[in-house]
Amino acid sequence: MNLPLALAPVDAGAPLDVLARIYGEPLLELPKDLYIPPDALQVFLEAFEGPLDLLLYLIRKANLDILDVPMAPLTAQYLEYVEAMRATNLELAAEYLLMAAVLLEIKSRMLLPRPPRENAEEEDPRAELVRRLLEYEQMKLAAARLEALPRVERDFEWVGVFVAEKVVERLPEVSLHDLQLAWLRIMKKARLNQSHRVGREQLSVREHMTAILRKLGDGAFVVFDTLFDVELGPPGLVVSFLAVLELVKERLVDVTQNEAFAPIYVKLADGTRNDA
Repeated sequence: MNLPLALAPVDAGAPLDVLARIYGEPLLELPKDLYIPPDALQVFLEAFEGPLDLLLYLIRKANLDILDVPMAPLTAQYLEYVEAMRATNLELAAEYLLMAAVLLEIKSRMLLPRPPRENAEEEDPRAELVRRLLEYEQMKLAAARLEALPRVERDFEWVGVFVAEKVVERLPEVSLHDLQLAWLRIMKKARLNQSHRVGREQLSVREHMTAILRKLGDGAFVVFDTLFDVELGPPGLVVSFLAVLELVKERLVDVTQNEAFAPIYVKLADGTRNDA
């Protein structure tokens, strides 16, 4: 039977036997068919990870010296906690009962008179228990330090950042055969525009180098064929071709092409300044 119960407010004029109010109406007695499960109300003690954790808690709570623990009051307090746990969870209290037996044994050994022994010091009955408590406390402190460290998905989340790598395009290298084919095409054009002239011309490779550098002055790629003026005739084209080869030799220009058998392009080399 589920009823919306509410605690009765304090009212000087209300009867003293009002237990609660249901929709504003006073409830003077509990319903006969009201069922309250046995575990409806539970009292949770401090959460302990084992009997050593409980013992360490009792020692630190009483501000006792762990190396000189008074067994009588410690055992009494321990048994009170174990009895409270037995009332709620017998299976959980099994390992605690084992520690209770150990405490009672140590307590009895300390209370019973011990016969004197010559040339022998009897070991303190608490020594083994103190050693276990100290080791457990060290591990507990170490675990607390590890727990305090930042942890993924609890204190922070991993963030992935995509970094796009820039791939430098590597253009095919220009071989001597490619230059030869380009030169033959230029000579072919020169023969189609050949005219008869009589005279002697002074041709300078350096002057042609300067002229080519001027054409490449803006740093852009220039088609190889456009560097040659077919009006100069074969002698001028030969000198211009030698000028290009000299510029390549001195690493003043770069010669490249987009793919095999594609047009050849020429540009100023990086760091080259055209002062001509």
